[in-house]
Amino acid sequence: MSAPGYLEQKFGLRGKVALVTGSSQGLGHAMARALASAGADVIVNGRDATKLAPVVAELSALGVRAHAIAADLGDRAAVQRLIAEAIGWQGHLDILVNNAGIIRRTPAAEHSDADWDLVLRVNLDGVFTACRAAGSHMLARGSGKIINVASLLTFFGGITVPGYAASKGAVGQLTKALSNEWAGRGVNVNAIAPGYMRTANTAALQADAVRSKEILSRIPANRWGEPGDLEGAVVFLASAASDYLSGHIMAVDGGWCGR
Repeated sequence: MSAPGYLEQKFGLRGKVALVTGSSQGLGHAMARALASAGADVIVNGRDATKLAPVVAELSALGVRAHAIAADLGDRAAVQRLIAEAIGWQGHLDILVNNAGIIRRTPAAEHSDADWDLVLRVNLDGVFTACRAAGSHMLARGSGKIINVASLLTFFGGITVPGYAASKGAVGQLTKALSNEWAGRGVNVNAIAPGYMRTANTAALQADAVRSKEILSRIPANRWGEPGDLEGAVVFLASAASDYLSGHIMAVDGGWCGR
């Protein structure tokens, strides 16, 4: 029988510092709250500083330290500054959640260069830049957890979102590539692939009665996911409980991938 406090030791994050990109709302907000609830001090990020202040207040009320850093993840220099400031806040960064992402919906034959470039710049370039900067710090310390946010479109092609599908497919491969290099040096790199979640990114799908019905009919859980459905996954991947898990893409999808 496990000793008292075993689960807290395995899943607790007291003393850890986490950065969650794109955490002013939606999935990022839910994951930042979950990490804070598990005891981590949390840095929240978004492009609009005014939207981050209420999140800092909410997380601080949970008894942890919280800090906000506004940055555009589509700007490599801004991403590098974000990671440097995140490390400097408490002198170390233990957990990085690369959640920030955008989507542009246009049929492939009409998809503009501008939309393609923007989506790839945020969803892929921003993720790699953050991983590289945070990973270098974590490798020097011999420990760290990086959690990338992939998608069901890491596995499937989607419809009318070629840039998003390409970027999320690449995030899955990047997760594996970094794990291959870093897992033996104390840095675990994994990804969460959310299913169809009720967020601003899926507002157009939710409003489309035909597509929404098609999607719901494919989900064994018979409902769209909510941001809170990612809480357990992110705490697990950030904690010591997942120390032997690396290079994995965890689908949190209500059973979609098993259909």
